[in-house]
Amino acid sequence: MIIENALVYCPDHTFTKKTVYVEKGKFAQSSDDNKIDAEGLYLVPGFIDIHTHGGNNIDVNHLSKENFASLSAFFASVGTTSFLASVLTDTEDNTLSLMDTLSKLTGCNEVGAELLGIHLEGPFISHEYKGAMPESLLRDPNIALIREYQERAKNTVKYLTLAPELPGSIDLIKAFKDEFAIAIGHSAAEYDTAMESIVEGAEACTHTFNAMKLFHMHRPAITGAVLESDVYCEAICDGFHLHPATVRLLLKTKGYDRVVAVTDSIMASGLPDGFYYLGSDEVKVENGDAKLLNGVRAGSTLTTIKALHNLVAFTSCPVEKVLPLLTENPAKLIRVFDKKGSIEVGKDADFLLLDKDLNIVSVYVNGQVRFTKE
Repeated sequence: MIIENALVYCPDHTFTKKTVYVEKGKFAQSSDDNKIDAEGLYLVPGFIDIHTHGGNNIDVNHLSKENFASLSAFFASVGTTSFLASVLTDTEDNTLSLMDTLSKLTGCNEVGAELLGIHLEGPFISHEYKGAMPESLLRDPNIALIREYQERAKNTVKYLTLAPELPGSIDLIKAFKDEFAIAIGHSAAEYDTAMESIVEGAEACTHTFNAMKLFHMHRPAITGAVLESDVYCEAICDGFHLHPATVRLLLKTKGYDRVVAVTDSIMASGLPDGFYYLGSDEVKVENGDAKLLNGVRAGSTLTTIKALHNLVAFTSCPVEKVLPLLTENPAKLIRVFDKKGSIEVGKDADFLLLDKDLNIVSVYVNGQVRFTKE
């Protein structure tokens, strides 16, 4: 494939009008394949969502071989070319079953976005800051349990969220930091404990400012630790979880190279207001805002393309400045930047063509078109 005349988003974070070649699913130096005239369009790396619980009426905790294609196609239609399946805290038996299912689906991209692996959100989280997690299933960190999950998942667990103040968290971080990225969140941790977890290998913070002890001038807590340190900070930029000024403050504090835009989407993403589920809990979506029936916010209905639009609107920045939050940064955090996250020769040809208003024209995964607006 030869894509001509597009404004291409380059690794130096600028747009340059040039020709892009795709050969055998990779960005290449040349090609003899068909030509596409992309005059007037932006060509940007595909979006990577490392924290999603579903969409299109499909819940990750109930994902199967049969409904995966529908979810994958939906994600591609909204700009996501690859993702981690975020497994909500569940019973041990159900989680083990999901490890089997998701490991078999990892790498699949025949109809849409590619599943890159698994994100375990819990069960090692704070009761006080559990959010929408089932309290009865929360527990203290257990290295043997994660080892069992990873073995059943055939080493496809790529990301784990835990509360660093729980007994055994630091030991678990030390045990697995070389295998996958570990984030701290859903946490009541004080500053010193959070900083210790970072020193020992935690690399990220899950949905920053949400479901965690917040900053106080005398007690910076986990929030102060992640803002001061060099960890990546997830941000749900839907306008509900974070005020636009909070997004701007986070970016000013962390820099545009240390924030990862995530959706934390649930099965209601892409669908109208109504009643849905997150795991086993019923969720009411009203005006696009998802909450448990007790009023606790429960994930989002956000999509990655909407996150891009919001980031541009919230920050008044040019699109090239915020694009790393959806491409390069998540790829680096979950250690796939050698093959995804930027438009470079040899990397997977995952990319979007966007019009001047940043609306999706077409989506490609491994060089194959997976969505067009027509």
